[in-house]
Amino acid sequence: MRLLLTYTLLSAGLAGAWPVDWVHDVEAGRERFVRLPRLDWFEVEAPGVVQVEWLAEAGELLLTGLKPGRTTVLLGAEGRVAAWRVRVASRPLVDEGAWKAAKAACPDLRSTPLDEVKLAVTVHDDACRLALLALFQTDAVEARGLELTFSQQALQTQLKDLQRAYDAVAKGKVRARYVGAGLVLAGQVTPAEHRRVLWETLRRGLGRFALDDQLELVEAPPPDTAPDAGARRPTPASR
Repeated sequence: MRLLLTYTLLSAGLAGAWPVDWVHDVEAGRERFVRLPRLDWFEVEAPGVVQVEWLAEAGELLLTGLKPGRTTVLLGAEGRVAAWRVRVASRPLVDEGAWKAAKAACPDLRSTPLDEVKLAVTVHDDACRLALLALFQTDAVEARGLELTFSQQALQTQLKDLQRAYDAVAKGKVRARYVGAGLVLAGQVTPAEHRRVLWETLRRGLGRFALDDQLELVEAPPPDTAPDAGARRPTPASR
């Protein structure tokens, strides 16, 4: 069975965090084709659940369901990043406990039947932020249906959480800061470290945000060589 969808990968200048940008369903043993204008790279969190293949000539992403379950796919194109959830023979995940916890921690959380905005909330403090992180990992809402406002305190707490994660996966090479609500990343990292930084941005970040990715990519030195041996001239990771 071949299902053809058209979807723009991501609006310019945005990167994904919880919740995901898009949800795709596919049956185990079946295929789903998603048309994309361009794709430079992708990574699958649980490749045992879904097989993903980029058909460059056709401009399509092929999703093949392998076994029932859920996974996240991170995709990159022209310096932009998106996060998809792929459900294989899996019902939408609804967690009433997560809803109740989010409503208790975020007093102004409200949902609406509108197509443009289905959930609006102000993140006043870290208790609210953590409750929303748990809620947004369910299928409660997709990123395009979310209107999110941060207090300065909550934004700074999230920044500290992100910086700790970047220090762990990129050996302290990444410097993160907010300019307004935009996250700025600077430093030099290997391509593998860059991907890990993007995964941590998804896992620990809340809502969609403007991302100014100023990280430069450098090749990792070969084993048993000086740190600067074999390094190539840095190239911009994304803009």
